[in-house]
Amino acid sequence: MKHRRIPRRRTALAGAGIAALVAAGVTFQSANASEPARTPEARVLSAPAAGKLASNLLKNLGTDTAGAYYDAGARNLVVNVLDRAAADRVEQAGARARIVEHTLAELDGARTTLAERATIPGTSWAVDPVGDKVVVTADRTVSEAAWAKLAKVVEGLGTKAELKRSKGQFKPFVAGGDAITGSGGRCSLGFNVVKDGQPYFLTAGHCTAAISTWSDSSGTVIGNNERSSFPGDDFGLVKYTGSVDHPSAVDLYDGSTQAITRAGEATVGERVTRSGSTTHVHTGTVTGLNATVNYSEGTVSGLIQTDVCAEPGDSGGSLFDGDTALGLTSGGSGDCTSGGETFFQPVTEALSATGAQIG
Repeated sequence: MKHRRIPRRRTALAGAGIAALVAAGVTFQSANASEPARTPEARVLSAPAAGKLASNLLKNLGTDTAGAYYDAGARNLVVNVLDRAAADRVEQAGARARIVEHTLAELDGARTTLAERATIPGTSWAVDPVGDKVVVTADRTVSEAAWAKLAKVVEGLGTKAELKRSKGQFKPFVAGGDAITGSGGRCSLGFNVVKDGQPYFLTAGHCTAAISTWSDSSGTVIGNNERSSFPGDDFGLVKYTGSVDHPSAVDLYDGSTQAITRAGEATVGERVTRSGSTTHVHTGTVTGLNATVNYSEGTVSGLIQTDVCAEPGDSGGSLFDGDTALGLTSGGSGDCTSGGETFFQPVTEALSATGAQIG
């Protein structure tokens, strides 16, 4: 079977049905937390390996931990703990331990309070394990009255939360890879997947919520929606038309592709790459996990937050680390000239919800 490459074309988004606002910006400050202590036992790890170790440690330690992140410079996993006994267990496993003030349950409780009392369009919040707090951001569209309400809620959370103002306006990037188009807009293909032996691809849910039939940039129909989830989540599953080979690979826009062999969980501090049909390939760092974004159309939760730039038309595109698929581009701020922040739907959640797998 012959592999079809989707032709690339940078066209402006026309008539996109999404006007949601999101906010970004986790700062890695160390208030209310001690500095990580270097230990001889700390293992040198790749980001994916650190993510696996973090998952096991957080599961085994339970309430004795308060999150984890990847120190890309030292190539170590850092795990937040509450006492010396838990720190000893972390260090024995080959990670660095840091004793912090707030438990993960306390930070999750702060997020719950924000969801109940401060769900305002143009705002976002995410747990920052480096700062041991929840960072709340309001974009420039948030009114003075709404800001005052938000500030009061954040003040009530004490040292568990920090409030920031973004100078930009945040929105989904409607306008992994190659361009896909439909009536009313252009998005980007995320990852090719397989379900029940048949070829599909994943893209952003706010794309499939507005468009049901997809074409490549030459106008040839390539697929029809099978499932769309937005808001709440931000993923869509599209079934390919015809019987052609669709290997799991991401366009690197230099004449080559990156093979994708698996899906994984992102880790704070991990260096990642994004590919999209407007701005092509850019790199950056994961700055937060389980981010909540308040779009005007509704709230999306559980997102990956990064400092990778993106622009309209990159929605649905691929976030990855080497051969590991991590996320689908959802939204953010700025552009690839001045920089910005971005949010991504985790791929593992999309695969689990749709029953698909990396093929």
